[in-house]
Amino acid sequence: MFDVARYLERIGVGAEQSLTRLHRAHLEAVPFENLDIHLKRPIRLDMDALFEKVVVQRRGGFCYELNGLFARLLTALGHRVTLLSAGVATAPDGSAYGPEFDHLALQVADEQGRWLADVGFGECFTEPLRLDTHDVQVRSGRAYRLSPEGDNLILWSEKPSGWEAEYRLSLVPRQLADFEGMCRYHQTSPDSIFTQRRLCTRATPEGRITAKEGTLVLTRSGVRTEQPLPDEDALRRALVEHFGVILPSLE
Repeated sequence: MFDVARYLERIGVGAEQSLTRLHRAHLEAVPFENLDIHLKRPIRLDMDALFEKVVVQRRGGFCYELNGLFARLLTALGHRVTLLSAGVATAPDGSAYGPEFDHLALQVADEQGRWLADVGFGECFTEPLRLDTHDVQVRSGRAYRLSPEGDNLILWSEKPSGWEAEYRLSLVPRQLADFEGMCRYHQTSPDSIFTQRRLCTRATPEGRITAKEGTLVLTRSGVRTEQPLPDEDALRRALVEHFGVILPSLE
């Protein structure tokens, strides 16, 4: 059963907090991870199952899980939330994108306007972006902008090499069940990035920490360091130490 108080305890904030604070707290507490896919555990877009995994078991997940569950929390706290579909960019210049329902993001409306919220896209904006402006918006020292493309919006982020497309966002309201087909695809297809390697990452107050096959990457105040994870035991220890994630035994 969905429990608002327990969810808020999971991300370490109170019900009175702003959307911005809830968004950042979620990114710092709940990792973006695809570990269940590699454990061959089916991911179901069922709210009770998502709550059990993310809140009770203190795990993470990918976009359908994290943004689907976060939308439920925001709604329970009185926010007006709309689920949105996006196609993830497959070319940095924005010339090609994945299919509809490739990614789940959120529109949150309040008296100040409309916001793009996303706690399920790995390393992306830490605080919501205004949907009603095409100006550059800076979040945690990194610049983003939204540009129109027909009825869609393109999310861009500024990298050292220049602006790169992140995803193409449709503003058509969706339901969680609409994403079931692509959720299955990303769990099973050898062409999905989620089946190709394991990943667990979360934001920190100073930057980000990421565990992936063979490497632990820490970024603090813009300084990146890497530590080897030479075997399965090392990866599992890193998951426990840095993310509080305990995986089942291999036996």
